Amino acid sequence: MKIRRIYAGELAVGLALPWDVHGETGSLLARMGHVISSEAQIELLLARGVIADMREEAPRAATEAPSSLRMLNLVTAGLALVLPAIAAGQVVAQEQLTPLAQLLEEAVVLDADVALACILHNQGAGDFAVRHSVDTAVVTALLARALKLDAAVVRSIVLAALSMNVGMLERHGDFQHKAGPLDADERAYIRAHPQAGMALLRAAGVTDAVWLQAVLQHHENIDGSGYPLGITGEEIGVGARLIMLADRYCARVSARSYRKPLLPNAALREMLSADKATLDAPLASLLVRELGIYPVGTFVKLLNGEIGVVTRKGLNATTPHVQSLVGPRGARLDVPLRRDTRVDLHAIREVLSAEQAGLQFRPDQLWGRSARL
Repeated sequence: MKIRRIYAGELAVGLALPWDVHGETGSLLARMGHVISSEAQIELLLARGVIADMREEAPRAATEAPSSLRMLNLVTAGLALVLPAIAAGQVVAQEQLTPLAQLLEEAVVLDADVALACILHNQGAGDFAVRHSVDTAVVTALLARALKLDAAVVRSIVLAALSMNVGMLERHGDFQHKAGPLDADERAYIRAHPQAGMALLRAAGVTDAVWLQAVLQHHENIDGSGYPLGITGEEIGVGARLIMLADRYCARVSARSYRKPLLPNAALREMLSADKATLDAPLASLLVRELGIYPVGTFVKLLNGEIGVVTRKGLNATTPHVQSLVGPRGARLDVPLRRDTRVDLHAIREVLSAEQAGLQFRPDQLWGRSARL
């Protein structure tokens, strides 16, 4: 058996992969059976993928449908290679990042609920520094599409979300694992990372003004208390304001080495109270409308005692669709039960942490084919 690159003629939109595709470091990029849905996926697989050449075996037929989860894992794996290369001045950023941004947008279009669920239930997909950028880009794409921004502007903002922290990539892992408070030098380094990131992207060939502005301004606050420029209100571009909201939400619901994640509803509540003066109020309201009071992926206990997971947005922010996994008496259900929380008996009583829920499940059990690995 030999390990080799993929030939361009072996891939086509609409065809299923006849083999598992791995990155150069051995990480799985796409499983056998993944159906290629765009030219962007082909570009990524050709650039980053290797396969086991087993020509004595005929490729097995595969009919798996496209998966948002699988697409986002491809983005995460690709970003883990591209961001360090940009930081080291080794690649042309736009050529390398555009296919990833396109693939992420396709994942959101294919199944936005699965893409949102990945923020809570796919935290092992990569290092925090990379995965957090992907999570932030998912929420940013969702908000930008809700605003009906021009497609080119949406793409620029998604590219900015994916690359927002390239200016602090070298030390991001150190900050993730630091238990104590930051010292003065560390605080100065963090406050300088938007400018450093913009400089790295320019050096890597990026000329897109919307992209660069969003990276520079994504830590600015509406009241002028942000950094690095201390600008206010409409001086801050819409892309930066969207990324700032997405960044804060995703950071709060992610596990860190030094603290547990906040419950999703608590993360939103804290943002709207503690951070109220620093937020763009209409966009903060949009965030709540798009995510709901109980974001997709949230563990909940219903009034009838069942425990389940929010799987789809409902007609309003307070009544999402839930699939129950544990019955009223505490026994695991053989088959998940769909519950409409508008019904009194199935209304949400409380939100649970992962530890309190104590549930293990495969994403495709709740979200179907678009959540298959």
